[in-house]
Amino acid sequence: MRILKYLFLLLLLSFVALSIFVATQKGDFTVERSKIINSPKSNVFNFVNDYRNWEDFGSWITADPEIKINYPGKTIGPGASYSWEGKDGNGDMKTLFVKENDSISQKMNFGGSESSVFWKFKDTIGGTKVTWKTIGKMSFSMKVYTAFNGGIDKIIGEMYEKSLANLDKTLDFEINTYTVKVNGPAKKTGTFYLKQTFNSKISTVIKNSRIVFYKIITFCKQNNIELNGKPFLLYHTYDLASGLTKVSFCVPIKTQILTSSGSDILAGKLEPFDAIKTTLNGNYSHTQKALDQTKIYLNANKIVTDLAFSHLEVFTTGIAEIKNPSKWVTEIYYPLQPKIIPVKSYVPAAIKKVEPAITPEPVMNKEEEQSEF
Repeated sequence: MRILKYLFLLLLLSFVALSIFVATQKGDFTVERSKIINSPKSNVFNFVNDYRNWEDFGSWITADPEIKINYPGKTIGPGASYSWEGKDGNGDMKTLFVKENDSISQKMNFGGSESSVFWKFKDTIGGTKVTWKTIGKMSFSMKVYTAFNGGIDKIIGEMYEKSLANLDKTLDFEINTYTVKVNGPAKKTGTFYLKQTFNSKISTVIKNSRIVFYKIITFCKQNNIELNGKPFLLYHTYDLASGLTKVSFCVPIKTQILTSSGSDILAGKLEPFDAIKTTLNGNYSHTQKALDQTKIYLNANKIVTDLAFSHLEVFTTGIAEIKNPSKWVTEIYYPLQPKIIPVKSYVPAAIKKVEPAITPEPVMNKEEEQSEF
């Protein structure tokens, strides 16, 4: 009995000693990993900047098939966030600052430990050098966990290394796999729609489209407005030389409505029109290649487009339907000049001039001439 008592005291003292040791360990940590990703910098940046894509490369997500991911309305850019509930604990992350195609600053909370997360993107030989860095302070439970699992650098470092490898693999296939087909003449149906119109950089249109489309669709739900198809972009102007465009972000609706005065969401109507149609299967980053091939087709066939607007892009299948960028479908329509049906002018039939008939004078014999009757 005395031996059991000593063993118990020994275990208790060991636990207390371990607790004191762990508690006195330095809680501050910095973990950093880098990898060259075989994709253009803009593609890598845009992919990482959207939390919905993290399911495809985050190792803590791919390793837990039962993990539950929760997305709010905004998943891209400053103010974006998401959270998860997994077998290893719960966490959430929020984007604080973004510098386009350069860096991202985030705040993460996992298991009660907060940390600052930084991404850096840099052009280099072979693609894009991505640096992923975390600076934080461990909670007591995190200190205990890391003490028995090789340390914080090993735990987070291996997680980052696997995630960056997944990112490279995902981008190499999903982003760079695409096809373009110029379908030729087509008829684009008309529709009523709600829109927001902006002057924008061409390079930021796709990134902003998800935010604007979500806003308009939310507006429709709040006002019981029935949708009528897929969102589309109506490019009024498209200037590659300056990199600028005037574009309307449009959501089709069933019936025409009138928006209130001063609203930033306006109503419009798209009339049916003849067009040259092109289909892009793959990530939106290849849109310019689809536009270029369409231009080649137009020039080769000496087709004149309508100058009412530049072109229209319909997101037939996108991230809302499927996460894999290689399976997204975008339809592009270049408007053609309306066919002019010649109208024949009415020319009345020529009227022939009828010469008056000459009536011969009656011939009288001499006897009649001499008679008074």
